[in-house]
Amino acid sequence: MSTRGITLLILVVFLFGQLNAQKNKRSVDSLLLSQLTIDMQWFLAHKVGKIGGDDFNEFTLKRGYVNIKKGISEKLSGRITTDLTVDQEGDGKGDIEIRLKYLYLEYRLNSFLFFHQPHFEFGLVHRPWIDFEQSVNDYRVQGQMFLERNDMINSADFGVVFMSLLGGELDKAYQKNINDDFPGKYGSFSLGVFNGGGYHALENNTNKTLESRLTLRPLYRIMPGLQFTYHGAVGRGNTEAEPHWHYQSAYLSMETVYSVFTLEGYNGKGNYKGTAIQDTISHNAVPQSGYSVFAEGKFFNSKISLIGRYDDYISYYDTGNLRTQRFITGVAYHFSRGSKIIVDYERIRYRDNLASDDYFFELALELRF
Repeated sequence: MSTRGITLLILVVFLFGQLNAQKNKRSVDSLLLSQLTIDMQWFLAHKVGKIGGDDFNEFTLKRGYVNIKKGISEKLSGRITTDLTVDQEGDGKGDIEIRLKYLYLEYRLNSFLFFHQPHFEFGLVHRPWIDFEQSVNDYRVQGQMFLERNDMINSADFGVVFMSLLGGELDKAYQKNINDDFPGKYGSFSLGVFNGGGYHALENNTNKTLESRLTLRPLYRIMPGLQFTYHGAVGRGNTEAEPHWHYQSAYLSMETVYSVFTLEGYNGKGNYKGTAIQDTISHNAVPQSGYSVFAEGKFFNSKISLIGRYDDYISYYDTGNLRTQRFITGVAYHFSRGSKIIVDYERIRYRDNLASDDYFFELALELRF
């Protein structure tokens, strides 16, 4: 073969190889990007008020979430969620720190019996209650929910959880106009076993915590937004002393196009951190009780909302009761994909000790994209 022929052959082989490599690269890229979703949720705020007797006035990052979800097969998928926040303690106090909120594998089962879209999460997963409550009260940007604010439970943890809708799904109109989270026709269910210390704590003992939630929608044909929920947990606090803790709570929620209303009653003993104890000698858990009311009114095609919330929480120490009352009110403007701007006022009253009230005004921005 002549030199010219050899050169031409090499050129053809090279070009074919490049085309094939590009094709394979496109195939790999297509495979990697298929069933891949990335979304973000940021909570930014300016707050001014008084906490612990000290005045403050600051711009802050309350939270920053980056969610990455990837389908692996027809039934298997994975999720990782980073949690950006301001470090409040230690040598890095004041730094912006990144930690993980979720990192789990999800395995979806076929629907069976009364269970619709049942699935397991394994790893750093949702705990049963907070995720559900925040699907009804969509104002996490303002602050934590009732029980989490009082250090009773946490929203995520290392463990395994089983979740399912009950009896199929509500119609698409309800999901589009009111709420498409947990749209079980008869309710939803969640049961899990966890380390117990929450997603930002080391495991300090060998105990595991059991937590569950059962939500029923009794009148889905005529009042689909009406739900009754029972949830609770039992375990030992996340300390070497392992104080026993448990709680149970009943929750009523009603959602319509124009309003949201919730009422929760709580009774328990101790907390998941192991810090709600009578003293450091006996490590006996402190009995606690309380209730929370939340209401939202929606106006102008749900662009404007007025919100109000009241929490009442009592801890029964041997030396006397500690009662905390929290008052929240605000107005929100809603825009793209659940994003919102909220102006709110919060006041915390400590009724059974000498501490002065805490209070602040806040301008908060939640971005979802």
